[in-house]
Amino acid sequence: MNSTANGSSESSSCFTQLNFTALKIGGTVAYCLFIIVSLAANSLIVTIVYKTPNLRKPINYLIANMASSDLLFPIFWIPLKLSNLHTNSFLIGGKLGQAFCKLGPFFGNVSIAVSIQNLILIAVDRFGAVVFPLRSPLIRSKLCPFFILTTWIVAIAFNSPYFFTVELVEYAKGAWCVLEWKKVFGESSSFASYRLAFCILFIYIPVPLLVILYSIIVIKLKTQAHPGEQSANSQQQRDRRNRNVLQMSIAIVTVFVLCWLPDSINFLILWYQDNFTHLSCSFWIYFEVTFYMTNTYCAINPIICFMFSSNYRKALKRLIKCSFVQA
Repeated sequence: MNSTANGSSESSSCFTQLNFTALKIGGTVAYCLFIIVSLAANSLIVTIVYKTPNLRKPINYLIANMASSDLLFPIFWIPLKLSNLHTNSFLIGGKLGQAFCKLGPFFGNVSIAVSIQNLILIAVDRFGAVVFPLRSPLIRSKLCPFFILTTWIVAIAFNSPYFFTVELVEYAKGAWCVLEWKKVFGESSSFASYRLAFCILFIYIPVPLLVILYSIIVIKLKTQAHPGEQSANSQQQRDRRNRNVLQMSIAIVTVFVLCWLPDSINFLILWYQDNFTHLSCSFWIYFEVTFYMTNTYCAINPIICFMFSSNYRKALKRLIKCSFVQA
């Protein structure tokens, strides 16, 4: 979610004026679409879980929590990127501008951190349901609020440095949102190291962990025996439910990896470079594409829930029907 001024100048040289204009128009349309879809779809997920009694289960609470965190991205982060696409200076000044300057990167990163923690909790919940079906759930209803609160505490605590290091600095040609990392933490501290720690903690460790958990779940579902006709029927129904949830969970994890792993690799390439002159235009085109992919994640997530879960689709139909009746 970070780019440098040098990187921006190098990337702009790869595009002609015509291509840059097309990129600006396409980017504006894409950002507006991301905002509308993400706000609408994630709000629906939260509302549906809240208003549908049979969906009030730990896994759906975790999905709703993830949808709540995904709302932060279109509210705080994408508008900043949309603004940067059209102007070189920060549009809002004063204390309000200072607040938005800090809240944008802060809540943008909190959103990612909360989402990946929820993906891990969902995987753990599915792991317990499939691998240990006769035992009590690993994530019980009473403990679910504690886990949800913990995801927010961890995300907020880890990303709190943005409150101290991001400043709105006014120059002669306008105001800029600037990262003052060394000014706050000293010359011995490095933002690159902090960002690398973020990638390790919230991307590079969780992704292999999710792959391992879901691999075990898939193997278990394929090798399960069904003793007895009556027990086999109930077992098959339970397996069918588990498979449906599993498909949805794996789809969400796959989208997370596709959207965020390339961007994190870009970070490693850019922040540990002394200069950017040797980077080809192909890389900068790839950089632009992967950057836009990160913004699609929060819009795709809720759509996956509606695609793979008949319960969410039925609840959405009831919600729409009730809205029309009340209207």
